[in-house]
Amino acid sequence: MRKIGIIMNGVTGRMGTNQHLGRSIVAIRKQGGLRLRDQTTVMPEPVLLGRNEEKLQALAGAWGVDRWSTNLDACLADRENIIYFDAQLTQVRAESVHAALKAQKHVYCEKPLAATLQESLELAREAKKAGVKNGVVQDKLFLPGILKLKQVLASGLLGKVLSVRGEFGYWVFEGPVPPAQRPSWNYRKEEGGGIILDMFPHWQYVLANLFGQVKAVSCTARTTIPQRVDEAGKTYICTADDAAYATFELEGGAIAHINSSWVTRVNRDELLELHVDGTNGSAVAGLRECKVQPRVATPKAVWNPDIPNPIHFLDSWQTIPATITEENAFKVQWEMFLRHVLEDAPFPHTFLEAAKGVQLAEAGMRSWSERLWIDLPELALD
Repeated sequence: MRKIGIIMNGVTGRMGTNQHLGRSIVAIRKQGGLRLRDQTTVMPEPVLLGRNEEKLQALAGAWGVDRWSTNLDACLADRENIIYFDAQLTQVRAESVHAALKAQKHVYCEKPLAATLQESLELAREAKKAGVKNGVVQDKLFLPGILKLKQVLASGLLGKVLSVRGEFGYWVFEGPVPPAQRPSWNYRKEEGGGIILDMFPHWQYVLANLFGQVKAVSCTARTTIPQRVDEAGKTYICTADDAAYATFELEGGAIAHINSSWVTRVNRDELLELHVDGTNGSAVAGLRECKVQPRVATPKAVWNPDIPNPIHFLDSWQTIPATITEENAFKVQWEMFLRHVLEDAPFPHTFLEAAKGVQLAEAGMRSWSERLWIDLPELALD
């Protein structure tokens, strides 16, 4: 059994606690560690890092973690800690990642990697110069529904993909009753909030990995709710976008349109759905499920608003069964990154890939501001 220290910075937040600590690192520990190719077993030993001693102590106790600290430099100086993970607010992430790279730690981060494309590329170049493993969370690729969609695409059942239509979002309450289910910083631009910066990095890697690189974007957005109530019960002014409506031109000619909204009420099976139309069939994928309609099973629809529609369209879709064990998407990618660090297994989700997500977010914001289509040039570190 080999033990490796993992510095986990910013995991007192909802996502860091639930997905990265509880359902990933603690889950790996509970399963007895991670078995490598050479049959040795690695046990991750997390060090919880943050600013609030009370929160850290309580979190460590709740999840059975022995080590926690408020001192980043001390954690980085410990040679047993070979990986640095960052789930802090976007606005403060870059400084800590720079320090971790300087200390020759392998670095894994939540997205977006940084608040700007320039900062993201600087981190990518620094990681390359340091010669350390680096990666960013791209969890949507490992969701059961997206994995099933990837299988469908690989089978050729859809033929040539023509278009992608995405719907994401739900109603986030303004508070105080019921309280908001997202943190207040999400709605403050000055703190790195906004649905474009939050969600466009997701759309970039989903579209690129399934359908083709994004070549251009047209976007408009809104700050729909002007005031909300924060965690302390105080009313604040919203300065960040809470809804974005974007069209993406993809490599290969397909068009994708995705609505992202925290001010919509859900009338679909899942909070995220992608509807993909191809020459030979169509597919609809959510977080967990995927349905298909091949050309031979496509009903012949006829426009006639004068009579009730005789076709029950939803009945002609076929559900894709699960063929592999469905695991937590964050845990799957954590295990991939650990294997990348420890046995040099492939890991394509690098800082450079993360920079592409920030590039798309910046292009979306610029398109909204200038009311223009924005082209996305290919990124390189040289």
